[in-house]
Amino acid sequence: MGFIEEIKERAKKNVQTIVLPETEDQRTIEAAAKILKEGIAKLVLVGNKDKVLAASKGYDLSGATIVDPDKCEKLDAYVDIVVELRKSKGMTPEQARKLLTTDYLFFGVTMVKAGDADGMVAGACHATADVLRPSLQILKTAPGTKLVSAFFLMLVPNCEYGADGTFIFSDAGLNQNPNSEELAAIAESSAKSFSLLTNKEPIVGMLSHSTKGSAKHADVDKVVEATRIAKELYPDIKLEGELQLDAAIVPSVGASKAPGSEYAGKANVLIFPDLDAGNIGYKLVQRLAKAEAYGPITQGIAKPVNDLSRGCSADDIVGVVAITALQAFASK
Repeated sequence: MGFIEEIKERAKKNVQTIVLPETEDQRTIEAAAKILKEGIAKLVLVGNKDKVLAASKGYDLSGATIVDPDKCEKLDAYVDIVVELRKSKGMTPEQARKLLTTDYLFFGVTMVKAGDADGMVAGACHATADVLRPSLQILKTAPGTKLVSAFFLMLVPNCEYGADGTFIFSDAGLNQNPNSEELAAIAESSAKSFSLLTNKEPIVGMLSHSTKGSAKHADVDKVVEATRIAKELYPDIKLEGELQLDAAIVPSVGASKAPGSEYAGKANVLIFPDLDAGNIGYKLVQRLAKAEAYGPITQGIAKPVNDLSRGCSADDIVGVVAITALQAFASK
């Protein structure tokens, strides 16, 4: 059984309710039909019912709940939630009502906040900022979490490194240039995510263009300090840094470049020094190694909301919904 198939099977055992607000997108409709058929999650589709059903073009959506914001019986309650959370920013009931009935992403997130759904998946036809903005404004960060970050779950075929070719690349989708404290927090969140999704022990590599002082630069110092902070704050995490990529994942190189290190050459959770490196890295592996890349998957939001690549397929959406369902169950 493939990795994503295992994720789906785990999701089926604890079925969660996931909101899909982008019902104008045909890939979302196709994915919804597959999710319902396989029993991966319960679904809430946001939009005008007649338009959603007309767009289904033969796909069976009979198991989904279709919610039209304009006609939603809980709209007044949702308006109250938004006003309460955003009153310091001057939000009025009239503004909240308009926002909820015109911005389906905002409506979906508010459903999650109200407990009428367990998570949301969007981004097939919206930018990452559009997906995450309402999430951070309404759901906010999870208790004990220092910042929200985003990772890609990478499944590399015929790969002897990582956890049989399975890796987390982080942060590869959100934080542009995290400082040392933020990198340490990203490492801790990513280790937890790896453990949740793979049921395997995470080994974290803090990546740099330097291994153990082989280069001198402020960028290297940032990763060295992040490694120190992470080891101090999260002593139970198996973690090493600063490491070049080969020293992080190839045992022989790790032994050569970081002699005496227990974890060099064994990493399956890769923490990139900035968003440029993370984004370039995951796309190189996806395209050149023909890896499956799921994400960006967010971590650190109080309830899970996950972003899709605008180039995603229907099957990608199915996979991210299954991952979101696991995150939702784990957050309860």
